[in-house]
Amino acid sequence: MRKLNKGRKLSRLKNQRVAVLRTLATSLFMQEKITTTEAKAKELRSVAEKMISRARVNSVANRRVLGAQLAPKTLKKLVEEIAPKYATRQGGYTRIIKMGPRKSDSARMAIIELVK
Repeated sequence: MRKLNKGRKLSRLKNQRVAVLRTLATSLFMQEKITTTEAKAKELRSVAEKMISRARVNSVANRRVLGAQLAPKTLKKLVEEIAPKYATRQGGYTRIIKMGPRKSDSARMAIIELVK
């Protein structure tokens, strides 16, 4: 029984799961809209929103914490372009739009995007 266990395993080991979520977050911040499976989108939402919340306060400490997870180019875009848009917003920086199943394996697909 998985009582009180938060999050999805995504059929991966922990280090692989963390890597997938970082890669998806990088793609989301660079392109501002990506298509992925519904489960990955729901997991990505919490990771991305925590990163945006941290980036809203532009301090050296926050840049270093985010820099350990993101590439320098992505970090710069997140802190200088994306985070200032949400300076007055109290959360809910992403939107998930459900799509139909994927043709090959019928996996439920979704679009995750940053709210304008």
